[in-house]
Amino acid sequence: MNELSLKDIEEKYRSMEKELIEDLKNLISIKSVRGEPTVKNGELLPFGEGVHESLMFMKSLAERDGFSFTNVDNYQGHIDFGLNKDNIMGILLHLDVVPEGEGWTREPLKGTLEEGRLYGRGTNDDKGPAISAYYSVKVLKELGFLPEKGIRLVLGLDEETGWSGMDYYLEKVKAPDFGFTPDANFPVIKGEKGILIFDIVRKLSKTVGLEKGLEIKSLKAGSAPNMVADYARALVFHEHKDMYRLIEEQAEAFNIVKEYKVKVKPIGKSLEIVTKGKSSHGAKPEQGYNALSLLMDFLGTLSFKEDSVNDFISFYNNHIGFEVTGKNLGILLEDEQSGALVVNVGKGYIDDKEARVTVNVRYPVTYRDEDIYKKLMEVLHPLDLGIVKTMVQHPIYFDEEDSMVQALMECYREVTGDYKSSPLVIGGGTYARAMKNFVSFGPLFPHEEDVAHKQDEYIDVESLIKAGVIYAKSIYELTK
Repeated sequence: MNELSLKDIEEKYRSMEKELIEDLKNLISIKSVRGEPTVKNGELLPFGEGVHESLMFMKSLAERDGFSFTNVDNYQGHIDFGLNKDNIMGILLHLDVVPEGEGWTREPLKGTLEEGRLYGRGTNDDKGPAISAYYSVKVLKELGFLPEKGIRLVLGLDEETGWSGMDYYLEKVKAPDFGFTPDANFPVIKGEKGILIFDIVRKLSKTVGLEKGLEIKSLKAGSAPNMVADYARALVFHEHKDMYRLIEEQAEAFNIVKEYKVKVKPIGKSLEIVTKGKSSHGAKPEQGYNALSLLMDFLGTLSFKEDSVNDFISFYNNHIGFEVTGKNLGILLEDEQSGALVVNVGKGYIDDKEARVTVNVRYPVTYRDEDIYKKLMEVLHPLDLGIVKTMVQHPIYFDEEDSMVQALMECYREVTGDYKSSPLVIGGGTYARAMKNFVSFGPLFPHEEDVAHKQDEYIDVESLIKAGVIYAKSIYELTK
């Protein structure tokens, strides 16, 4: 095994910058948002064609660069380097992305390079880090490194939407023994809060004897549970069209005191009410502005003929609104290890039968999902509201003295010279919790803006390169 210095690694990595950027642009151009299962050329594509195309793109890179590629029934895949199959270091990546959302000023699927930043959906989460990590292994290979342990890049395809691909993969393939996922922050993530996704639902009933009055024909908001809803739209109807002018005047008065505005216009026989907000990651909803909360705030100034509709809107405004700590839902919790619980409402829906909102909770590491649901139901049950549970990811937590945490910290410090930053606990959920002995590691450096799931998502090219050098150094030290 040849010895490699940090200088060797960094010089080789930087020499590949142009090629790396081109590969990343090509990956960004693939719209890899999870879609419906489909069959193509006799093969089941469980997450749709776009996500599958991203997997095939990584296959083409592996074949170009002389790596072994394995496709696990189109649910997931991996790229191998090294012959040791008994002790494998894994780098857990994901190629799927959240929907683009509204409000971009650059083309989200192009990969626009401006003033040292590459813009596009997935540049930060997680296509940029995936390509950065891939090139880390490519650099080591081209430098003639022969690892004592196996190195495996695991390619996830539905990390943003439920992890069924990872579940399937781990039924078919033995998990790597240890490793990291480049899907959060530097220096090292020692813990991740628990995550719940659930719907709060109210069945709607007709008010007997009341034939006329304002109705909600439909309401739809948001793109994904783990994104702050940046768009919301309701269609309302009234027999007397004079009511629409009154609602328009009410919107004008409402907008005077609001930074984000309500827009109202007639659509056929109905009135359209639209709000736009600011998207952000569901783990940090305070960085965005929830368009659904703005819409519900305005709808709360109106009176609908169905009492159950008024009740649901009132519940939303009184117990959720713009508040993100869960205080008014009865789930205000925190601990010393990981801080406070966080609530995000990612989606909303109303038709003539039911009203529902999709809630994403990030809860402290010393609590369990049962603790949250028990407290939540104490608030919801008296209001005739139910819960439909969708997903739970239990928290993970490592001691700072853990050997792998310490090894990754040492590599980070050697590359950056940053001896002040300490291991972190985050609200985001990564593949680190899918396997034992895994932590999240980068790519966001301390004090950099977190733009995951936001409009105009980007990654700084210099940061991308520096992260890749850290990854290459870490992989080298842990597998030599």
